[in-house]
Order: sequence, then C-alpha cells, then structure tokens
Amino acid sequence: MTPYAIVAPFLRILTRFPGGWGTRYSETMTVDPTQHESRDVYKLLIGSVVPRPIGFISSVSADGVRNLAPFSFFNAVCQNPPTVIFSAGLKGASSADKRKDTLRNVQETGEFVVNIVGSDIAAAMNTTSGDYAPEIDEFEVAGLTPIASETVRPARVKECRVQMECRATQFVTVSDKPGGACIVVGEVVRIHVDDGIVDGYKIDPAKLDAIGRMGGNTYARTTDRFDLERPVVK
Repeated sequence: MTPYAIVAPFLRILTRFPGGWGTRYSETMTVDPTQHESRDVYKLLIGSVVPRPIGFISSVSADGVRNLAPFSFFNAVCQNPPTVIFSAGLKGASSADKRKDTLRNVQETGEFVVNIVGSDIAAAMNTTSGDYAPEIDEFEVAGLTPIASETVRPARVKECRVQMECRATQFVTVSDKPGGACIVVGEVVRIHVDDGIVDGYKIDPAKLDAIGRMGGNTYARTTDRFDLERPVVK
C-alpha cells in the first residue's frame, strides 16, 4: 500500500470542514439550474458573482413622481459612447404590471441617473430598497437630497460623489418568468464628479469610498486594494 493510500481517507475527512486544508479541491457541488428552485440557484449566483457594483438609480414617472432604488446587477459596458447597464427584476405573476417602478419610469421617459454609493450613505441606500408604492418618493423616505440634472429630468443624489445622467438606448427582456428581468442599456450624457476626489480624470478610490454587494444582506467596502501591471505582449 502506498503512503498516499494510507493517508487519503483522513485527508478527505479534513477537507470537509470549512477553512480546512485543501477545501478548495474537496467535493464539488454541481447544479443543473433547470432541476432546482430558481430562488436556490439565485443564492448561488449572487453569492458567487461578488462584489457587485451598485447602481443607485434615480428616475421620475411620467407624472413627475421621483423614484430612487439600488441595483446590484449593474455595470459599465462600453467606452465610446460611455454606456452603462442595469437589470431590473420583474414582479411576480400576480401583478398586473410586472415592471418595478424604476423600469416603468425609464421606459416611459427614456431617462435615468446612476449615482455611485459611498459607505457613508449605505444605510440610506438600503432604506430605498423597500417595496414602496409608486407614489412614494424614496428621496424623502431616505432623507437624501435631490438636485437638478443638466440634461435629463430625474434628479441626482447630492450625497453621492459621482452621478451619471443617462438616456436609455435599449431594453432587453431576458425572461418574463417569475424571477425574470429586463436589462436597461443607457448612454451616459453627463458625468458629475466631486472635485475633492478627482485629479485630472483619475478618481481616488479611497475618497470615492464606493461599496459593493455580496450575497444575502452583506456588503463590501473597497478599502483593501492592490495593483497589477498589465503584461505587454510583443
């Protein structure tokens, strides 16, 4: 019997414990999403794709009611023209209109603002994530300050150090099933940056102090950073 054959059973036991030796290479959980509840697959998805940047989206209804809500299915996707996306989940089948307020507003007006969330307003941002009635102004609920935009109707969040005025260019319905979503693509037409956090066109990440979304109710700070030089291939 080889030395490995003798110790292998003990190694397999050790690797079952979180943080134990070799846990990364122990047993693998393999999931076919079609064979599991979507809410369970969702937990794996949002627990793996981390940290996710947060798009704090302000919009306004056709009747002029302000709306403010955070979206962690959000990112920048194009340099020229500068373009961002966010994904708005759809309501359950019992709702006559499956669209959430933000999606409905942007589809009606074609405009929105992306506000970047710093850790100092994390609690206020979280307050706006509640399922409020369409006539409720989340700026007021969260105690945040609306300020006028230059080119679009939705207000910016004064407390955010970066705000991007956007015009919607595409709406892509990924799925209209329960748990489905619609992707909103928007061209950035104005960028407002706090003078105190930018040098030239370079933003100081420590002063921006952005936060990201993890799985469940967990968030992450952007205070632990490191640099890597991209290799030059000749």
